[in-house]
Amino acid sequence: MRPPLKTELPVLSVVGVVLALYVVWRLIWPLRVPVSVRGPLGLLVLALALHHRIVARFAGTMASPEIPKVAIAILASGFTALLLVAVFLLVLDILLLLARLLRQPRVADALRRSWLRPAAGVLALALGIYGVQQGMAVPQVRQVDVAIAGLPAAFDGYRVLQLTDIHASRLLTGDWVTKVVAESNALKPDLVVITGDLVDGSVRARANDVRSLGQLQAPDGVIAITGNHEYYGQYAQWMQAFRGLGMTVLENSHTPVIRNGASLTIAGVTDPVAARYGLPMPDLKAALSGADPNASVILLDHRPNQAAANAAQGVKLQLSGHTHGGHIVGMDQLVKRANGGYVSGRYEVNGMTLYVSNGAGLWPGFAARIGVPSEITVFTLRRTAAAGSG
Repeated sequence: MRPPLKTELPVLSVVGVVLALYVVWRLIWPLRVPVSVRGPLGLLVLALALHHRIVARFAGTMASPEIPKVAIAILASGFTALLLVAVFLLVLDILLLLARLLRQPRVADALRRSWLRPAAGVLALALGIYGVQQGMAVPQVRQVDVAIAGLPAAFDGYRVLQLTDIHASRLLTGDWVTKVVAESNALKPDLVVITGDLVDGSVRARANDVRSLGQLQAPDGVIAITGNHEYYGQYAQWMQAFRGLGMTVLENSHTPVIRNGASLTIAGVTDPVAARYGLPMPDLKAALSGADPNASVILLDHRPNQAAANAAQGVKLQLSGHTHGGHIVGMDQLVKRANGGYVSGRYEVNGMTLYVSNGAGLWPGFAARIGVPSEITVFTLRRTAAAGSG
C-alpha cells in the first residue's frame, strides 16, 4: 500500500523551507544579537518548517504523529507562527518597496524601524498559540434551516446533525471526542451523519479515542462516509471498526430513512484519494442505484468540489467538510480555490443546497483556527412545494 501523503510531504517541506529561509533572512539574521544566538534561532525555524518530515520519520506518520499531545501543540503553534510571520514580513517588504518606488522616505524609514520585524514575530507567535487553542476547542453549535422542494410532509422539521473532520488523534484525544459526542446528543437530532475524516492513525492507535462515537444517539441512527484521511491508515479495518461502533457506512451506496410511510434517501460516496490505493472512486450513479426515484436525496460527500455535478443528478442537499473552513481568515480564499470555489457555509448550486462545514476538529499537522471556529451543525429540513405543483 502506498505510504500516506507520499506526494504531499515533499511539497509541504519545500514550501516550509522556503518560508523559513525567508524568515531567517528578514527577521532572524538582522537581529542585533551574537551569531551564537542567531544561528540556533535560524536552525529552530528550519526545524519547525521540517517538523512534519522529522516526526513522520521517527514517530508515526505525517497524517498521524504519535508524539505527546503537548509536543504536537507546541509544534503546531510554532508552525502556524512561522506561516504568519512570513506573511507579515512579506507585507512589510512590499510596503517598503512601494515607499521607495513612490519616493516616500519618511514612510520607508518608518518601515525600517528596528523593532517592527521582531514585533511581527511576537505577534505571529501569540496568534499561533491562540490559533492552536481554538483548534483544540470543543466546537460550537450552528443551526441551519434548509428548504427542500417536494420534501414529504413527514420530514418537515426533521433534524439532521452533521459532524465532520473529527480527526481523532494524539492531539484530539478520546476525552475531546467524548465532549463532542455529549454536545451532539444534547441536541437530540433525528439523524446523525458524519462526512469523513473521523480519525488519524491506525485502529490500534485510535481505538480508545473513537470509542465514544459509538454512544452517538439518534432515532434514525448514525450514517458515515469516509474522508481522505481514513485511507492513510488501514481503510478496510476502519470501515469494519466504524460499523462495529453502530454506524451505517456508505461507500458509493445509499440507505432510505422511512417516516410515516414517506422516504428520504441518504446517499454517500467515497473520496477521490481512493485511486491511490486501488479502491473505488466516488460514484454517485452507483450510490443512487436502486433508490426511490421519488424520494428527496441528501448526499454525504467529504469534498465539496463536485457540487454542480451532484446537483445535476438530482441531489437536493449535499453535506461536505474537508476544507476546515480555510483555517485562518484570509487563507480561506486559497483553500476556496482548491475546492471548486467552496470553503465554508451555505451555497446554492443549480437548485441544490450545499453546506460545507468548518469541521469539528483538525489534522494535527496544521491544528490552528483563527477567525474560523469549529462547528457541530444541525439542519432542520423544511418542506416547500415542488416546482410545478399547485
